[in-house]
Amino acid sequence: MTAQQSPRGDVISCVGAIITDPAGRLLLIKRGHEPGAGLWSLPGGRVEPGESDEQALIREVREETGLSVRAGRLIGAVQRAGFGESVLDIRDYAATTTGGTLAAGDDAADARWVDQAELSGLSLTDGLVDALTGWGVLG
Repeated sequence: MTAQQSPRGDVISCVGAIITDPAGRLLLIKRGHEPGAGLWSLPGGRVEPGESDEQALIREVREETGLSVRAGRLIGAVQRAGFGESVLDIRDYAATTTGGTLAAGDDAADARWVDQAELSGLSLTDGLVDALTGWGVLG
């Protein structure tokens, strides 16, 4: 899949995973690279040429967290600023862990399960809490 053109620049297709554990905690990664280096966000990333959203989601979660997942339904979509004039078109899906051991890898500087009370103490990517609240993921 190639990036599309928008008035602001290229539109880059991305996916994110909304994963909770049995205690209701949300899986977040600390971004290791731009855009958003040092900020906490959902695991995910760019959809590579020839990949479906499901394939990209499974690959990105495994690369960033060490966890294997099963992709679920689309929860919501947002657009965020990317590099330069590019726009990240991000589709966030529910996902369920099926195996693996949580460990930061690839583009993630850290990965952890976070409860709702801990979210306010983290530096999060722009709009994350608003999106998750609007989609009913956070109360």
